[in-house]
Amino acid sequence: MNAVQGTGSTPQEGRFQLLVDAVTDYAIYMLDPKGIVSSWNAGAQRFKGYTQDEILGEHFSRFYTDEDKATELPRRALETAAREGKFEAEGWRLRKDGTRFWAHVVIDPIRDTRGNLIGFAKITRDLTERKRAQEALKESEERFRLLVQGVTDYAIYMLDPQGRVTNWNAGAQRIKGYSHDEILGAHFSQFYTDEDKATELPKRALETAAREGRFEAEGWRLRKDGTRFWAHVVIDRIRNDMGEIIGFAKITRDITERRQAQEALAQAQAALFQSQKMEAVGQLTGGVAHDFNNLLTVIVNSLDLLTRNTRDARDMRLIESAQRAAERGSKLTQQLLAFSRRQPLQPALHNPNTLIGGFEAILRRACGERVKLKLALAPRVRSISVDAPQFEAALLNLIVNARDAMPDGGMLTITTGNATIGENEGVSAELSPGPYVSIAVEDTGSGMAPEVVERVFEPFFTTKEVGKGTGLGLSQVYGFVTQSGGHVKVDSTPDRGTTITMLLPAQDNGEEPVQDEDRTEHPGRDSAGTVLIVEDEPAVLEVASDIFDSLGYDVLTATDAQKAIAVLEGDAAIDVMFSDVIMPNGMNGVELSRKARELRPHLKILLASGYPMSALPSEGLGAGVSFISKPYRWTELADKLRMLRS
Repeated sequence: MNAVQGTGSTPQEGRFQLLVDAVTDYAIYMLDPKGIVSSWNAGAQRFKGYTQDEILGEHFSRFYTDEDKATELPRRALETAAREGKFEAEGWRLRKDGTRFWAHVVIDPIRDTRGNLIGFAKITRDLTERKRAQEALKESEERFRLLVQGVTDYAIYMLDPQGRVTNWNAGAQRIKGYSHDEILGAHFSQFYTDEDKATELPKRALETAAREGRFEAEGWRLRKDGTRFWAHVVIDRIRNDMGEIIGFAKITRDITERRQAQEALAQAQAALFQSQKMEAVGQLTGGVAHDFNNLLTVIVNSLDLLTRNTRDARDMRLIESAQRAAERGSKLTQQLLAFSRRQPLQPALHNPNTLIGGFEAILRRACGERVKLKLALAPRVRSISVDAPQFEAALLNLIVNARDAMPDGGMLTITTGNATIGENEGVSAELSPGPYVSIAVEDTGSGMAPEVVERVFEPFFTTKEVGKGTGLGLSQVYGFVTQSGGHVKVDSTPDRGTTITMLLPAQDNGEEPVQDEDRTEHPGRDSAGTVLIVEDEPAVLEVASDIFDSLGYDVLTATDAQKAIAVLEGDAAIDVMFSDVIMPNGMNGVELSRKARELRPHLKILLASGYPMSALPSEGLGAGVSFISKPYRWTELADKLRMLRS
């Protein structure tokens, strides 16, 4: 650096000049008070491209761009340095070849011992690489900001260490409903439900993210309008270069539709499982009812035969008591058959309001004094095709169960209405879409827990005290409704009551057919003949033989179809074949009846079974073949025989 303070220089100043000249990372040079270059080091030559001979005596403004010259920046820089003792700035500067570089510039005034300004010291550093790195970072951050702002399927935003929102993307606005200006500075806990706030979930979420680096969960969140959505949430902590937590990145996705789809699938799977379970239990109970009917047939008819031959009053009372017990047993088997959907139904077109109205007096008596019955019957309700007595029995069972759930009294409401089941409603796996009629029985009683609701239709399942219920009432309802092509729904909450709804297929509206008056048939006197009884149960075979004998028949017996065919192929005169349907050794009663008609075309055939006729093998009964359900009474058997011969 050339001295400008005097004509000579000291050895110390010479050493300093050598140091300045050796610096190559900084341009260090002197200006006179007007800005003329008076010294030039190696760093200046490297940065700006001028040699010392080329630049000494030139004005320093030549290093400035045209834009800066237009604003007189060189002049203002010197004035600032002279006035304030220093000028410092960054900006574009020019090299000799015209290229630009980003420079950090410091200009210091130089004064003599009397304080007079004798020039300026100017230090320039090339920061082009750093500038490019900063601009690249800025550009990258801007691209990232635009990317985040452009995402609409995810709410992406930042929180400060205390959980306040510091930025907000378009996805957050779409999902949560708040604009950028509305939410900045607010605490993120306002997106949480009151239940989650009560457990301090927002606080625990940030603590987990701060401690473990990440928090991830699913749960209900709130929109601005107060509605809820099911959210998948991720919170990541953000640290600075020193490892300090400076905030959190939060990503939220609305997965309500996915959750609804999963719930619908789970409901469908549960409904299928329940349907399969009830079908299996139904097959079991149907088999039990069939076997039980065989036993009752023996008991009932043995008692009837004893009645005909007993004169002692005490014996008659015992027999009558046993008969009443057998009747109760018969009703139980009918309920089992109802559940297993094997009861014989006689459906006809009915208006449900008419059926309920005609049965109202009995329903009110069944409610008792403490329970108030209310009917809410919709006008113009569609007709249904049902067995009227079974419909009334199902409704009465629902009323009795509702009454028992309200020991201290309450309100019981029967509601009817039209309903439509859509394709994707998933009410039941076996329920076809279309029009239905709903008959609902609602009580204000004790309600049921979910685990009780799941089992409420199972035979013999009851929550009542021992001796106060058979557990078959709702089983009859289930069997009747499903056998009628419908479905039963249960909605119940503990301490808030229960609603059981029967959905039955709607039929075309029209006038209900006039029902024939019930006719009471009386047994007639049968003429003697020969009967072939085919029965594999010895006890049933014995009592059937006694009945036919008492009716004046000669009795032949066989224990299976093959033995019966052997008898039919013989020479014995046979007027009637009385056969069980379900038999061992490969041939059932229906198949036997066909073979028997081939061998003896004019043979009268009567089939019996503990199953109803609707549950018999699908081949169907031919002409001249009649059917009777077990347990049968000898009077019923006599009627069937008389009609068969008529």
